[in-house]
Amino acid sequence: METVTLNNGVEMPVLGFGVFQVPDGDDCEKAVSTALEVGYRSIDTAAAYGNEEAVGRAIRASGVPRDELFITTKLWVQDASEAAATRAFETSLAKLGLHRLDLYLIHQPFGDYYGAWRAMEALLEQGRVRAIGVSNFYPDRLVDLILHNRVTPQVNQVEVHPFFQRADYQELMDARGVRIESWGPFAEGRNGLFTNPVLAGIGDAHGKSVAQVVLRWLTQRGVVAIPKSVHPERIAENFASLDFRLTEEEMAAIAGLDTGASLFFDHRDVDAALRLSASRIHD
Repeated sequence: METVTLNNGVEMPVLGFGVFQVPDGDDCEKAVSTALEVGYRSIDTAAAYGNEEAVGRAIRASGVPRDELFITTKLWVQDASEAAATRAFETSLAKLGLHRLDLYLIHQPFGDYYGAWRAMEALLEQGRVRAIGVSNFYPDRLVDLILHNRVTPQVNQVEVHPFFQRADYQELMDARGVRIESWGPFAEGRNGLFTNPVLAGIGDAHGKSVAQVVLRWLTQRGVVAIPKSVHPERIAENFASLDFRLTEEEMAAIAGLDTGASLFFDHRDVDAALRLSASRIHD
């Protein structure tokens, strides 16, 4: 598996497996088990997904040594304070059945995320987590966080796909030592991604699916990707996206698909802030 090196020297697989919108229970456990059998070693979940326990069961049943795994989970808005973040971290560890995490992210740029960041810095220093980062932070909030804290985030997980490529933001993150990670690499199929003629034509040239082309395009840019699926054949197909390379011309053709705008919502929008800040995790 190809890896990227984070700003603290920790190596992270460039391709992981995500479980967003996979319900807790057998479906999630089976999907993660399949991913681990196929060869994935990076698993991405979150407290807000409600499926940390199923992920933990799959990890324990897999027999994969812990030091071969890279496990990520995330802190939700309701726990964005120094004291609450520490408690939420312990809750996530207990649900996952782990003694430490590989990556802990602030899920949304709302609430007292400065207090949460101080707690995460302490967890990093204590060795409870190997790397810390953020998710959905736009440039202004990311740079402000970097300037006023001791530890620069190792990762920022944001919306990245062929229709919202974030190339300028990736340059800014690279300059600050923050690794960009893509959520929604397939844009949930929006804008007709899976039938897009540019992507399909490139796939035909390599004998690959559109999904594989998108993942290769991301990883070739140095963007960590965490595709999700509950279908065994697609889980395996996505994992087989690292055995070919796109040409410069193909990379440029995909670059031409960028619209420069989110297909979901803008975290700087007031309605988004109100909705996400009001949502809660129910155990």
